[in-house]
Amino acid sequence: MNATSPVTAATLLRAKQRREPAVWLTAYDAVSAEIAELGGADVLLVGDSVGMVCLGMDSTLRVTLEHMIHHAAAVVRARKRAWVVCDLPFGSYQGSPEQAWRSATLLLQQTGCDAIKLEGGQVMAETIAFLADRGMAVVGHLGLQPQSIKRLGGYGRRGRNRQEREQLMRDAEILAQAGATAIVLENIPEDLAAEITAMVPVPTVGIGAGPHCDAHVLVWHDLLGISEKNPPFAPAYANLREAMVRAIERWSADVRAGHFPRAKEASLARRP
Repeated sequence: MNATSPVTAATLLRAKQRREPAVWLTAYDAVSAEIAELGGADVLLVGDSVGMVCLGMDSTLRVTLEHMIHHAAAVVRARKRAWVVCDLPFGSYQGSPEQAWRSATLLLQQTGCDAIKLEGGQVMAETIAFLADRGMAVVGHLGLQPQSIKRLGGYGRRGRNRQEREQLMRDAEILAQAGATAIVLENIPEDLAAEITAMVPVPTVGIGAGPHCDAHVLVWHDLLGISEKNPPFAPAYANLREAMVRAIERWSADVRAGHFPRAKEASLARRP
């Protein structure tokens, strides 16, 4: 993938056809968007996970459209070439295709993002087709669906039995036929993700779905080791939580000892 040209839906489709894995990463503000792009991210996903990792919520269900607009607009202002996808939050699209159209239109117009993402299988096919037929890029989301946590009862793996596997295969095919630009596969077995990726003509985006998807995504806080605890399928590539705590501890000690700001240079010199 060209490291300087803007990423588009067509870019991602060509990457699938060439078997070039694409890099997706969540971002929630201008700083995370800028750093994610510098690190090589092709797609910035403004997830409704913002509710849990930034806003102190215990699920994504309390995230509103106003929250998503606020965070997505900041990400778009900072991006230079990445494709920006924004989640439609719970309750903003499930009612009808027309409700989804109103929510998605508001999101695109007020943020400038490139695509919207929504959760659900066959039941959302009509909505995806409605949006796609009117020019919107829509990313589907199958497998573990955090917005359905009240019904599912937990964040466990999906597609573990034959019935669930067959349903996920049908759902993926139907979403692709409806016009989905890409499909996120969350927390499903590796072999099932491989089957779906080979079957559908649009890119699949894996998170806890094994190595065979066309792209992979992680939550910013999990990747960088900021989260207190990561999901089992989300490895931390750094331990920034500990580094942040240690830095604040050193500064706090200097303040209490009367060394800051007069001796800040000496304190910085003691950095490990």
